[in-house]
Amino acid sequence: MSLAYFALILAIVSASILEIAGAHFSAPMGMAAAALGVLAASLSARKADYDHYLRAVAWTRWFLVIIPVGIALQLLPVWLSLAHPIWASAREAVGGLSFGFITADVGLTLNALALALSALALIGVTILVSRDRGRAELILFVLGGVTTVSALVLILHRPSPTSANASSTGLATTLGGLGLLVNLAVMQLAAERAETHHALSRSIAIGLCGLVGALICGLAVFGFSSTGSAVGATFGIVLVLLILLIRRLDLSAPAVAALSLAALVGAAIVLAFVFEKGSGSALLRLAPDMAGELKPTLERMLADTRWFGAGAGAFAAVSRIYQSDPGQLLPAPSVAAAIFVDMGWVGLVAALAVLAALLLRLFFGALARGRDSFFPAAAAACLSFTLVEAFSGPGLLRPAAIFCLSAIAGLGLSQSIGQSSRS
Repeated sequence: MSLAYFALILAIVSASILEIAGAHFSAPMGMAAAALGVLAASLSARKADYDHYLRAVAWTRWFLVIIPVGIALQLLPVWLSLAHPIWASAREAVGGLSFGFITADVGLTLNALALALSALALIGVTILVSRDRGRAELILFVLGGVTTVSALVLILHRPSPTSANASSTGLATTLGGLGLLVNLAVMQLAAERAETHHALSRSIAIGLCGLVGALICGLAVFGFSSTGSAVGATFGIVLVLLILLIRRLDLSAPAVAALSLAALVGAAIVLAFVFEKGSGSALLRLAPDMAGELKPTLERMLADTRWFGAGAGAFAAVSRIYQSDPGQLLPAPSVAAAIFVDMGWVGLVAALAVLAALLLRLFFGALARGRDSFFPAAAAACLSFTLVEAFSGPGLLRPAAIFCLSAIAGLGLSQSIGQSSRS
């Protein structure tokens, strides 16, 4: 698994540090590293590794393939009555075949499919590689480091808007929120090591690194980001504390259910209040303010969106149809809005269902886990942050955020299984 481990680290670093620095080849490098990781893992995996993977994904394995399958279906030829209207218009103008595609841009959707498959591959590779606790800790440290660097970039560049565009700011905000929760796990790791009589000096050093990372990421999210991002990060922190409280007090099942229900109701009340403060479509209420004619244009795009969308990744191509100036770039205001335009209500509901299923799997995995419960707890908290952040900004559309979130989810799933499952 050494080569697969190297490929995983390369994918995380190349898709985060290089992308936040503006390198255009970061996404292809991350995809190539993910493919290399899958190849290396498949060649070196044993039966025990395969059994570990099946136990880790448990009943969520079918949820993981929903998005790639949905994107692939958009690439299949269909009758013009089911296809995107652009294909009927093209046939009327220049002639051609009597069928088209659900997607308005085949090339962009193919790229989105490759990205989705890479994310799925990274989850699988991370599950196999992080079966070893030592490697799991190193992956956690890498994730904490790269997300902290990204948050630091946001803090340093925020006073100068010309040095960082809105897309890079959204990416840094998203990675900062993930980094805050990952660094909390690093601090829990240090505390656990100290409790189990590891070297005290090393535990203190790890804890201090996690604390510095958490402070930097916390400043980026709560000091320089939108209200939605701050609320999402708060939900993640509360979820970590909830899991810690349940485990430390060793609460009974009815008490856990009551406490979890109270937390869920509280989160729903806060979200309802935050959404009520906004105006317009629910998909835009938590998104950053848009100047000029951008918001009316987006409202028209959302109103015209079909059940199956216009094709994964085709937001930019479709937006040009609605703009008076085709050369002007219309950025996606949020991940939820982009997914809705790309894949319709069907795709948006499927994406939220995947996140919810993984969150529940990790939450219960953290409660059932022993000393390493902070791995699935942090992953569940990151997914909780992701659910809110998807409506707050476009950062999760970037490959860096997708790859880091995939690695975090894979790490949590892998470590949600007890030591007794290993051989």
